[in-house]
Amino acid sequence: MLQADSQMEASIDVATSDAQTTSARPRLTVKISAIRRETNRINRIELTDPAGAELPAFSAGAHLEFHLGSGIIRSYSLCSSPADRTRYAVAVLLEHSGRGGSAAMHKLQTGDAVSITAPRNHFPLAGKEAKTHLLLAGGIGVTPMLAMIDELEFRAATWTLHYCARSKDDAALLAELQPYIDAGKAIVHFDDGDPSKGLDIEALLAESVIGTHVYYCGPPGFMTACKNAVGAWPPHAIHCEYFAASEDAKTARVKNAFQVKIKSSGKLVDVPADTTLVQVLRENGCSVDTDCEDGYCGTCITRFLSGLPDHRDTVLSEGERKNYIMVCCSRAKSGILELDI
Repeated sequence: MLQADSQMEASIDVATSDAQTTSARPRLTVKISAIRRETNRINRIELTDPAGAELPAFSAGAHLEFHLGSGIIRSYSLCSSPADRTRYAVAVLLEHSGRGGSAAMHKLQTGDAVSITAPRNHFPLAGKEAKTHLLLAGGIGVTPMLAMIDELEFRAATWTLHYCARSKDDAALLAELQPYIDAGKAIVHFDDGDPSKGLDIEALLAESVIGTHVYYCGPPGFMTACKNAVGAWPPHAIHCEYFAASEDAKTARVKNAFQVKIKSSGKLVDVPADTTLVQVLRENGCSVDTDCEDGYCGTCITRFLSGLPDHRDTVLSEGERKNYIMVCCSRAKSGILELDI
């Protein structure tokens, strides 16, 4: 589920395959095996194979795409253990002013069948180059951290989690975190709605330590605070994932007209200032899968061949931006942008 200048490490191999249409990616039908009410607005939903078979493997930080009917596709981070292939689990916050995805998820009942795509990961843990892992979670952003903790424990790695929430009643997955809270590895911060009473993110991230990698995930205000605090950190040590468009991306809505060249057909077509690139592609026979359409989920990553993109996503690293663009939100700074599609 990063800022327009995001430094999250992502896999080029994954990005390449994910640029394909939904039909090119595995789709699974799973059943809802359990639902646990975490808070008044958060449900933990457990999924299993209807026949009891093992589910596809995933790594910590991965997410699932849920196909909820009426064209609704939403991504949710896995919070279950990567070592347990008998079940998946996600935690979903009900957004009353959302676009309907979380409401549809909260209507699911035990025994229901639901269609998902196989797990994908744009928020992986660093490897052996990381000596210490510093995890920062804001609200529902704790969900991928649970899977990360499980994987880090398996590795016998050094880690610390800071979990920020309004209150205990608003905090999800505390039961899973309690052993780590008791051990001093997970620290919970309740601010009663006043960030000044919570975790001092600026002070925590003021100095980078060689070998420490930082991971952060949460709502836009939390993400902005983290981004502002890691300015002195080396890019390779910063990893983050958004559940919504960043504040920077929301303000970068200036539209400009340009042209797109479609490699497969040779067409050169106009992209008007009031039309998105993905709309024009679809109108010209290109099947492009999207989810968030705000540049933070990574579903529509596509290779470009020439031209100068105007990147407005929160997923691609600077290295990936030399070859890829997210067509749901981004545009072009040059007159013509050629896509490998």
